[in-house]
Amino acid sequence: MVSFTFLLALCFVFQALFQSSLGFYLPGVVPRDFQIGEEIELKVNKLSSIHTQLPYDYYSLKFCKPSEGIKPYSENLGEFLRGDRIENSAYEISMLQVEFCRVICQVNLNKHDVTGFKNAIKNQYHHNWIVDNLPAASIVDTDQYVTTQYVGFPVGFASNKQYYVYNHVNVILEYHKVGEEGHRIVGFYVEPLSVKHSFKSGKWDGKGEAPELTTCSPMRYLDYDSIKDKHVVTNGPVVYTYGVEWRESEVHWASRWDVYLTQNHAIPDKVHWFSIVNSVLIVLFLAFMVAMILLRTLSRDISKYNKISTDEELAEDRDETGWKLIHADIFRPPTTLPMLFCVIIGSGVQLFACAFLLIVFSAIGFLSPSSRGSIMIAMLLFFVLLGFTAGFTSARLYKTFKGKQFQRCTILTATLFPGFLFAVFFSMDILVWSYGSTGAVPIMTMIIVLTLWFGISVPLVFWGAFHGYKKDAIEFPVLTSASPRAIPPQPWYLNPIFTCLLGGILPFGACFVELFFIMSSIWMDQYYYVFGFLLLVFAILVITCAEISIVFNYFQLVSEDYNWWWRSVLTAGSTSLYVFLYSAAYFARLEGNMMITYFLYFGYMGVISLGVFLITGSIGFFSCLYFNHCIYGSIKVD
Repeated sequence: MVSFTFLLALCFVFQALFQSSLGFYLPGVVPRDFQIGEEIELKVNKLSSIHTQLPYDYYSLKFCKPSEGIKPYSENLGEFLRGDRIENSAYEISMLQVEFCRVICQVNLNKHDVTGFKNAIKNQYHHNWIVDNLPAASIVDTDQYVTTQYVGFPVGFASNKQYYVYNHVNVILEYHKVGEEGHRIVGFYVEPLSVKHSFKSGKWDGKGEAPELTTCSPMRYLDYDSIKDKHVVTNGPVVYTYGVEWRESEVHWASRWDVYLTQNHAIPDKVHWFSIVNSVLIVLFLAFMVAMILLRTLSRDISKYNKISTDEELAEDRDETGWKLIHADIFRPPTTLPMLFCVIIGSGVQLFACAFLLIVFSAIGFLSPSSRGSIMIAMLLFFVLLGFTAGFTSARLYKTFKGKQFQRCTILTATLFPGFLFAVFFSMDILVWSYGSTGAVPIMTMIIVLTLWFGISVPLVFWGAFHGYKKDAIEFPVLTSASPRAIPPQPWYLNPIFTCLLGGILPFGACFVELFFIMSSIWMDQYYYVFGFLLLVFAILVITCAEISIVFNYFQLVSEDYNWWWRSVLTAGSTSLYVFLYSAAYFARLEGNMMITYFLYFGYMGVISLGVFLITGSIGFFSCLYFNHCIYGSIKVD
């Protein structure tokens, strides 16, 4: 009965998640062949800016609206969470039908509209258009240079304290011919221009057919050099026009996203390879240290301890020192917040498995930036479905600690970290909603997120905890004494603050280059695509965290300090501190000038850093647990 109910809830969530498709991919991913003269939809998405991080609805500014009215397209959960709002447009495009200077409409700007345009231009807001699932790239022509950008095109530009709106666009569509009559769109560029239009017959009231323009010819494309006057944003009419140009291309449909995924990176592979080489050198350095400990110091210790314990002639002179001396205390459960420790490890295992699966699925091509919202959806699904691992891990560890409050531990595992995530997410959503941004998640989407949490994640955590409590407690190779022994004074270099701060430097150094590209994709509207590199860096990060944790753990045990449980988590988990400090330095690139941008950025980066702490902390703990289990299982004790 429980399984049936769970499957029913799972089916409901899948249906809600993929409102607009039957899988992870959205419409448009399957190749579509257009016939000559066939209508092609130009869709508009949110207006976005990297400086404010507040997306707005496209028609929040006074652009031309479609004659049939604004119609939103159905979107999946991932798109809603990203702030996407895809709608139809007034632009009419037909396959291989050329347009030179076609008038769409004329709008009249009042004082409020002018203020909106000026703020959008000042904050560098961009249009985000879509044709056949391809986002618009822009070719921006100025007096000094011509640039190509692959994330939309600007609303306008500012010069000499004047604001100019881009009211003409040359839409450039590249196509690849398939068969006799089929044509596939493989490129989408927009060249925005600002022009002060005028009519031969004087003024136009915006109704009926537009009269002929004197500022552009219906027989040739409008270009930057032929513009005499640019359109200043001011009260009064604005005439919007566009042209459509078709170019045949040798690029195949399967490769049409390549130019977007390699955008603005002159030497991307070299930079990523530098990151890999840098990370490998750090791993080799730590591996050398671990090898010295294991092959020389530790091997000598084990031989010494085993020889003393079996040599009857030296039994009277036996003087136990070092890490063997604390064998009766090494696996003593932590006295400080043992339940919280179990919850942290359980959540860390859940996040680790979620991150690993997400990277693997992306590396093999199942998830792609070309499918909007798919990575976000996959991340949510993996996190929800892996609630079983969180419950199982925390329950078995809590049983090993001989805890008694099993229900409380399970409830905390199911609600503490997800609850903190939802609290931050909901708080930020309220802030974004107060600014009227499309980044505010609709109430129905919020209900779906809560259904994911309470309908699937929480039951899976309890199910995992049930199986975890049924399993036997973890067995250790040595017995724990009834009373703990005193810990001698520790050297300065084993101070917990010092070891934690030092322990996070090398893992962060192993991944900080790749972290730059990931943050650019999150905050700078760029596409991240080298998931193969990311998988390799993730593996290096895991190895580095394990090695640094083992090294400091060994030094701690040699100094006869057996309180390693929390120390193992904090040593590797301090990587998150450097991630947050790096994010503070990275914030300067956004040039944020609004208080809400600070809240959004540091709020979400705080959550991301906490997730990094849970992942790296769990790696450090399991590495030290395995290490301690091995070395104390290799000696003979009375």
